[in-house]
Amino acid sequence: MILLNEDTKILVQGITGKQGSFHTEQMLKYNTNIVAGVTPGKGGQDFQGVPIFDSIEAAKENTDVNASIIFVPAPFAKDAAFESIKHLDLVVIITEHVPVHDSLEITAYAKKKDVTIIGPNTPGIISPKVGKMGIMPTHVFSEGNIGVISRSGTLTYEVASQLTRAGLGQSTCIGIGGDPVIGTNFLTILEKFEKDPETEKIVMIGEIGGNAEEKAAEYIQENISKPVVSYIAGITAPPGKRMGHAGAIIEGNTGTAESKIKALENSGVKVAKKPSDIVDLIKSV
Repeated sequence: MILLNEDTKILVQGITGKQGSFHTEQMLKYNTNIVAGVTPGKGGQDFQGVPIFDSIEAAKENTDVNASIIFVPAPFAKDAAFESIKHLDLVVIITEHVPVHDSLEITAYAKKKDVTIIGPNTPGIISPKVGKMGIMPTHVFSEGNIGVISRSGTLTYEVASQLTRAGLGQSTCIGIGGDPVIGTNFLTILEKFEKDPETEKIVMIGEIGGNAEEKAAEYIQENISKPVVSYIAGITAPPGKRMGHAGAIIEGNTGTAESKIKALENSGVKVAKKPSDIVDLIKSV
């Protein structure tokens, strides 16, 4: 498992909001190690036994927190992220519709501080052995040795569900986010899975738009020794049409499903034609 492990001590930013409280409850049920919550003005209260602080600084003084998950509305996500980056090592930004210029500033600051950002617009991270920092439905995941990395939340659940039903558990599943600007890309996660002794095989779920998958194909060929199986969503999308994700914009010859599939296959990656083919492909590698 990567990023989320036994040493991860989590705080929830926006713990008292509708989304924050609902998903904190779900994460706690999954035995996730949540040690604090932050909502300005609610310091001194608690949520299901989790102490709430007015700031991350206060949480840091009173707990051994080292990671944050953000459930604050988009206009406030940048400030929340900056506060986390200043004090912590890992930040998961669930929030959707974060303005692109805010995401650019967040990722630049994280790079400067050497902090890992997952998202924005991500379902988060789940390591079935230790817990989840995210909003994914836990019943579709099971403990095992397949690492899953995806640009699409719903496809993450779909693929994990099929793997689980086939008796193939997962080490860690990560949704990197579907926005044009994200904190952590395929390459970083692939590198972590390559080094992770608990991950034996990797499933990479891409989608049309951008050139992240083409870059990943190149990286896999040169740096990854573990078997990788992929699926690219959006094969039937017409060129120039913006699809569900902000990042799924096709320009010229790059970003199409065809160009991604070709790059991956040229790098020795088996590419599924439909999500339901992934189980057979992962068994065959």
